[in-house]
Amino acid sequence: MGESGTGEARPPSQMIDERIRELGDWRGDVLSQIRALIRQADPAVIEEWKWRGVPVWSRGGIICTGETYKSIVKMTFARGAALQDPSGLFNASLDGNTRRAIDIHEGEAIHPEALKALIRAAVDLNMSRTRR
Repeated sequence: MGESGTGEARPPSQMIDERIRELGDWRGDVLSQIRALIRQADPAVIEEWKWRGVPVWSRGGIICTGETYKSIVKMTFARGAALQDPSGLFNASLDGNTRRAIDIHEGEAIHPEALKALIRAAVDLNMSRTRR
């Protein structure tokens, strides 16, 4: 899935576009929504395609992933445990020392401003590490 017919690797953004189309259901809609919010939060974010088909957004390091499962879309923040979450968005992977996740189920609302604030905080944390 990582190659085009010419043998050249396709851009990650194209791979994410294809994933959204392939899903063709609420999960694709949610993935598209969170992707748009990530881009709004920080237009300099880099889209990547890792681990055999996982959309990843980075800037100064991984910000978060957008994994899709049968009953959830999971946003895993690479350094989520170090982030303040005043809106209480994190609802999964709460026991770990590093990552935190947001599991979004069908029909659940996404809180745009709170999510964008969390994304900006993750970018700031990553960038503070690269400025040293």
